[in-house]
Amino acid sequence: MSDKIKTISIASSCCNEEENIREWYARILKVFEKFPRYTYEIVIADNCSKDGTRAILREIASKDKNFKVIFNSNNFGHIRSPYNAFIETAGDAAISMCSDLQEPPEVIEDLIKKWEEGFTVVVATKKQSKCNFLTHSLRKIYYWLLAKISDSDEIIRNFTGFGLYDRKFRDAIKLYKDSYPYFRGLVGEIGFKRAEIKFFQEKRKHGRTKNNFFSLYDMAMTGFVNHSKLPLRLAVFIGFCLAGLSLLAALGYLIYKLLYWDTFTLGLAPLVIGLFFFSAIQLIFIGIIGEYIGAIYTQVKNKPLVVIDEKINFDT
Repeated sequence: MSDKIKTISIASSCCNEEENIREWYARILKVFEKFPRYTYEIVIADNCSKDGTRAILREIASKDKNFKVIFNSNNFGHIRSPYNAFIETAGDAAISMCSDLQEPPEVIEDLIKKWEEGFTVVVATKKQSKCNFLTHSLRKIYYWLLAKISDSDEIIRNFTGFGLYDRKFRDAIKLYKDSYPYFRGLVGEIGFKRAEIKFFQEKRKHGRTKNNFFSLYDMAMTGFVNHSKLPLRLAVFIGFCLAGLSLLAALGYLIYKLLYWDTFTLGLAPLVIGLFFFSAIQLIFIGIIGEYIGAIYTQVKNKPLVVIDEKINFDT
């Protein structure tokens, strides 16, 4: 690598993380003490916190000019805000991570070492997790399913976006004009020379997670819609199969009725069951089509990633 002093950026987002920010910042600085050959830059976007997070961010930024803060005008969610912080970085490499300490800052050391070996992208994937067992299992199933049905062969399993990305990658991702990007999917799609390290996901120490069923469902469907057309094709395939089965069932009933004309009675139960079954299938696939239409609608509106209220230390 060049002897020129290089900068490594940390990109993150937060919302009501007053109990975690100071420790997160201190642990990052401790890691960079091991790398005096690099300067650091921390870019953190606040998603309109209602607690004392903004005051803490201002305090740290007043003491450390390498600590850059973006105050969003509103809460723009867990997809758009961290992505905007990432593309606002200016370092030779940028590390995207969460600020809730579930992604240990100490892993940064391993990420940098892999980057120094010549890898453009270094992703950190979860080996184990202290989170809820059911949630962890469902996530593993989701990543496995997404990898199976994706149009790309590069979907990374157990990966949340935590990793190090060379400037070359950041320049490439800016070419994607996506107002609601699925970052972890883009990492695999864009490519470049990539290394993978494992880490143990810690249990949240303070505060409550901002993710709920609806936000996790939103993330999951965003991944499916952006990286696979298989659900749409399954709708057509299953439709043909069910039409064929219905035709065979109708033919069977007709033959049986002709053979046992006086004794065979169809009854209402098969009709009612069939009606509800086909209605459910129709609703499911209308919902799938709706997800794709919703994704198209989001892109057509061409909204900005976020609206920024204030930026601190960017002029330095």
